[in-house]
Formats: sequence, C-alpha cells, structure tokens
Amino acid sequence: MSLKALLIGAALGMTLLQAGVVHATKTEKVVKADNKADFSAVNAAVHKEMLPGGRYEYATNKEREEVNAHLADMQSLFDKYGTVAQMDDKSKIQLFNDQEAVNATLTHRDNERLVCESVIPVGSHIPRKTCHTYGEIEQAHRNSMKWMRDQERVPQYKGGN
Repeated sequence: MSLKALLIGAALGMTLLQAGVVHATKTEKVVKADNKADFSAVNAAVHKEMLPGGRYEYATNKEREEVNAHLADMQSLFDKYGTVAQMDDKSKIQLFNDQEAVNATLTHRDNERLVCESVIPVGSHIPRKTCHTYGEIEQAHRNSMKWMRDQERVPQYKGGN
C-alpha cells in the first residue's frame, strides 16, 4: 500500500469518526452605515481585513469579487444620495440586500467565529465537545494539505533484495 493511499485512508477515517453536530456562534454585522463618511470607513476596513493576515483572509477569490461588487453598489448609492434617510425605497432595499450579502459572506469567513462540534475520540464511545475558531480550523486544514503535498514530493523507496 502506498503512502499516499494510506494518508488518504487515514484522513477519510478520521472524518468518519467525528460526529456531525457542528454549530457556530453568532457574530455582529460588519457592514452597516447610515451615511457616506461612515460607509467609506467601513469599506476601507473590510478591504484591509480581507488581505492575508486579516480577519476575513480565508474568503475565496469568488467571494472577494462578490463582496467588492456589493461594496461598489453600496458606494454608488451613498455617492448619489449621501445618507440612507435621503434614499428612495428602491435604493434602501438595494442597500439592505447588498449589506446582507456582504455580512453573510464575512460572517461565514470570520477567523474569530467559534465553531463547536461533538467528537467521538478514537477508542471511545463517549462524545466530547470541542471548540475552535474558524481561523484555527482553516489553518490546520491548510497545514495538513501542505504536509500531504510535501509528502508526495518525497521519493518512495521500495525494499527488495
């Protein structure tokens, strides 16, 4: 059996051993502004936090593009009206929908979001609750993937006489 097959089997086995009860805590809304000046500050902060090392660094490229498009739509509304109070109903609805879309993505990719699950440890039938931040989970996943890629590059010697 090759090392690659063994690693894949071990990863699959660990996944199957973990029970599936997972939940996450709620986080606050990130994007909420009532006027152009407040929105400019929020917009800059969101873009900064989506960079590597930021709170939302694990957002995918597609999610970043979607967030940027929604933020651009919101910016154009604030450029046109200045404040939410001056917007017509259609614009307020558009602003609300854009805010909700951005907040949903950022909440899902928030490094500080706490994710808890019920896990059955190997050799036991007693589940236990473990909690980690989304950032810790993502970093562990990326470290595991890197390790597996590194192992594929190591030459495998087969014994023989």
